[in-house]
Amino acid sequence: MKFVLASHNRGKLREMQEILAELGVEVVLQSDVGLDLEPEETGTTFAENAAIKARAVMEASGLPAIADDSGLCVHALGGAPGIYSARYGGLDDDAARCRLLLANLRGATDRGARFHSAIVCAFPNGEVLQAAGECAGTIAFAPMGAGGFGYDPVFFVPELRKTFAQLTAEEKNAISHRGNALRAFAAELKTYLEKD
Repeated sequence: MKFVLASHNRGKLREMQEILAELGVEVVLQSDVGLDLEPEETGTTFAENAAIKARAVMEASGLPAIADDSGLCVHALGGAPGIYSARYGGLDDDAARCRLLLANLRGATDRGARFHSAIVCAFPNGEVLQAAGECAGTIAFAPMGAGGFGYDPVFFVPELRKTFAQLTAEEKNAISHRGNALRAFAAELKTYLEKD
């Protein structure tokens, strides 16, 4: 069965393919089916924004569509950047957003943070599956590591003494918000596929 990922992000695609492959599911980017959609994310939660994206791509492609909306929620910033993580400060560059985050945390004593991920899958028959996952950590004082994307270089996991950007793909998938959400989603999808 083919699913379309409502994203242009190859990093997200790789993570989804690695976790969902065992179900015999093929996941492709929306560009792979000739789509270039950027639905306006008007939701107030990660789940609402994921649903908006999944429905738009499902309606345009006629195929089941999976969307993830995820972001970084920092305690000292009242949960910001939250659903605005990808547009934080009006910047469209990962390194610039990390620099802005570090600047905004200068002098903060609480550097606790969590990544949150909501996954929604919209089917052409109108059915919807949802799952969510989180990963707790802290914000490092400077970027470390060359892997990952987004805020990975500044998201530090105390138990591993590494940032997300210093982890291998396998290590990251085992603990990340998206990995946790994808495993929960895979369980939901397995049940859904078995009922047919």
